[in-house]
Amino acid sequence: MRVSIVVPTFHEEAGMEGFLGQFDRQTMPRSDFEIIVVDGGSEDRTREVAARYADRVILQTSQGVGGARNDGVAAAQADVVATTDADCLLPEAWLERIARHFEDPGVVAVVGPDGPLEAGWKARLVFFLVRGIVRLAAMAGVYTTGGGNSAFRKEAFLAIGGYRPLPHSDDVDLGLRIRARGRVVYDPALFVRFSVRRLEKHGYLRTLLTWLRGDVKLLTGRPLEGAAYARQKY
Repeated sequence: MRVSIVVPTFHEEAGMEGFLGQFDRQTMPRSDFEIIVVDGGSEDRTREVAARYADRVILQTSQGVGGARNDGVAAAQADVVATTDADCLLPEAWLERIARHFEDPGVVAVVGPDGPLEAGWKARLVFFLVRGIVRLAAMAGVYTTGGGNSAFRKEAFLAIGGYRPLPHSDDVDLGLRIRARGRVVYDPALFVRFSVRRLEKHGYLRTLLTWLRGDVKLLTGRPLEGAAYARQKY
């Protein structure tokens, strides 16, 4: 087993088959990776559909989406764990390219950029700007280890305690902490597309300001701990 893939879900029945079916097109042989779906208590058929494709479907026991990923990492059999979301479209060489980076023993994490599945100009413009900021941050040594497009050495992930229970910006928090264990690689070729349905619902400006507030507090040593998590159906 070369890579374990952890996917948190919550009411994703409609897109689950299409999402998991894309792993049949990965250039890495299916025998070299496992898929672990961590469900947050969906009341639809998410777990039933996932069980047809995933190697394991488990119920989430920890808090928040970061907690779901922690649960999945705890169950992972491989030394390398990749994380993504159930509304993502992955490049076909995603796993193979991730595994190649970890052939360097000094690498502890690999991250890549993302962009919208939807064709609207607003979403594309916003994420063009966001990708530029993320790229500049990576050049400065600050990595946004986004849950939709990241991978870690399991040993390093567990050594730092995994994701902390933050309402948001937990991806930046993890990137800041894991770099103490080794080198983080930002690979622009690991480009993942995802649905911007949540941003459309809550508003781009409101969402971006929420992210910015969390990141600034984190970078100044005052992370937002203890806030409520949003669990919504889409």
